[in-house]
Amino acid sequence: MKPAELTDVRRREPVLPTGRGELSDGALRALRGQPPGKNPLALSDAAGQADPYGDDLHLALYLCYELHYRGFQGVDPAWEWDPELLRLRAALETRFLDALRADTEDCPRSADDAFDGVLAEPVHGTGLSHFLKEEGEVWHLREYAAQRSLYHLKEADPHAWVIPRLRGRAKAAMVAVEFDEYGGGHAERMHSRLFADLMTDLGLDTTYGQYLDASTGEMLAVVNLMSMFGLHRSLRGALVGHFAAVEVTSSPASRRLADAMRRADAGEAAVHFYAEHVEADAVHEQVVRRDVVGGLLDDEPWLEPDVAFGVAATDLLDTRIGDRTLAAWRDGRSSLRVPL
Repeated sequence: MKPAELTDVRRREPVLPTGRGELSDGALRALRGQPPGKNPLALSDAAGQADPYGDDLHLALYLCYELHYRGFQGVDPAWEWDPELLRLRAALETRFLDALRADTEDCPRSADDAFDGVLAEPVHGTGLSHFLKEEGEVWHLREYAAQRSLYHLKEADPHAWVIPRLRGRAKAAMVAVEFDEYGGGHAERMHSRLFADLMTDLGLDTTYGQYLDASTGEMLAVVNLMSMFGLHRSLRGALVGHFAAVEVTSSPASRRLADAMRRADAGEAAVHFYAEHVEADAVHEQVVRRDVVGGLLDDEPWLEPDVAFGVAATDLLDTRIGDRTLAAWRDGRSSLRVPL
């Protein structure tokens, strides 16, 4: 590859963000300067005292995880497996995971009960998709899409980590659902590509990671949850629970979001992204509950509390970001750290 071509490829990697505190500042200093294996990061003790849902911890954790996806411009790829950075990541994960377990300890331990809880929709809903359908303006939709781009521009990638950790029926069904998420073999139908088209309709920059600085700690926690569950074999049950919770609740929420895009005249691609999820996820719901969750628990029934935990943790973090976003919007303020 010629030098100019190499430079062009590296420009596709996201730029490093601005730090938000001791933990993320320390991780950024390391990634920007010292070669891997030198000048060890002495931040693990600080991680144990940090706000488990705070901006600083979750930006630091996001930086660690993103090295397993696209990396960052100007950052040596060898940092992905640097022992000191992995030690920091483990401390951040422990703080986050302990808080999630403590805050969901009263939730159901049965997978069926956990799913029943997230499937029960109130007659008069108050969540983000309800607000956007009934009251959302274009600026609300743009903010919503900008934050969600942290996941949707790599849609399905965090869940793919679990595939080698499953067996038989669960693995086959998981691959079938992921195949749909990746466009059934057609690049132009990949859900990440469809979301980029939605962003274009809304006048947003489709560059991967473009809105990292603007996104809140609550959104980073949602994305980090997927990566944490996916990257740990010991959390495979939680990842399956998380994935199933997303799929079983997606179709009705996507229908409301498609209506919101139509009402705001956001554009054909903006409507299509959510309309596609209405149909696809209605099918996925059945496959995931019957074959992914059912297959896993037939194979490893002792993982049922982990599946239920994955459902509860997903609901907890979705509620947190919904509450913060709606509080800002109802007050007439931007929900982002940096307004668009």
